[in-house]
Amino acid sequence: MLIRDLTDDDWPRVWPFFDEIVAEGETYALPGGLTSEAARELWVQPPPWRTVVAVDEDGTVLGTAKSGPNRPGRGAHVATASFMVSPAARGRGVGRALGEHVVAAAAADGYRAVQFNAVVETNTAAVALWRSLGFAVLATVPEAFDHPEHGLVGLHVMHRRLGR
Repeated sequence: MLIRDLTDDDWPRVWPFFDEIVAEGETYALPGGLTSEAARELWVQPPPWRTVVAVDEDGTVLGTAKSGPNRPGRGAHVATASFMVSPAARGRGVGRALGEHVVAAAAADGYRAVQFNAVVETNTAAVALWRSLGFAVLATVPEAFDHPEHGLVGLHVMHRRLGR
């Protein structure tokens, strides 16, 4: 698996699973019915943001991540990131590879920490992955996410300090 910067040619291969994940309604508080163009505008942001894709040996896009400063100005020393793994590629280590890549890139870029602002508490695979990569749950905002199956569930704020 190769992780590299997203190119214009990649978006048509990201869009189908982006749309599917948002439509599932289990992990992202994004509005349904986004067009490809609107979704791309949300996911692919200008520098200092970075958007990457994980591709396999035949070029299939397996997942994507975006990362950048959690807040502007005086909060810009802490990174944040979002991740999507194609449902067809789940269980293959794509999320872990993307997570390790983003953490390493954030450290190399001089960020002091990485903070995830909204990890759905029922997304147990993601919570376990982030814990295994050194993230801790700082707080859970109760009933902050309307899950299609579980109803109102919490959103975890997760954090990891980087070397320094």
